[in-house]
Amino acid sequence: TVVEEIVFEEAPEEENVDEIFTIVEEPAGFPGGLNAFYGFLRKQIKYPRQAQRMGIEGRVFVQFVVERDGTLTDIQVVKGIGAGCDEEAVRVLKNSPKWKPGKQRGRPVRQKMIQNILFKFSN
Repeated sequence: TVVEEIVFEEAPEEENVDEIFTIVEEPAGFPGGLNAFYGFLRKQIKYPRQAQRMGIEGRVFVQFVVERDGTLTDIQVVKGIGAGCDEEAVRVLKNSPKWKPGKQRGRPVRQKMIQNILFKFSN
């Protein structure tokens, strides 16, 4: 018997530009890195009075999409602590400078991320 060589040609992959990735080759990030992000948060967050009065501290987990141009969209709280902190976390992210978008195969893509924002009294 003779086995002929079989060649499978890969069809070019259809690219869905609206697809939202959760894991990418190069993850999205705040310009300047995590320390710069925390610095931005420290300057921007106004601790809600209600939370201060009630002694509420904790982490607010916020989910959002980093678009291909670096803007943040679909910002929503996935786990909050209440007393105005959840709304403040969303407000601050809405005012964030553009992020460095995530990349897949060298191209910018939409990436869903979850970030926690800590509300804690400074001593």
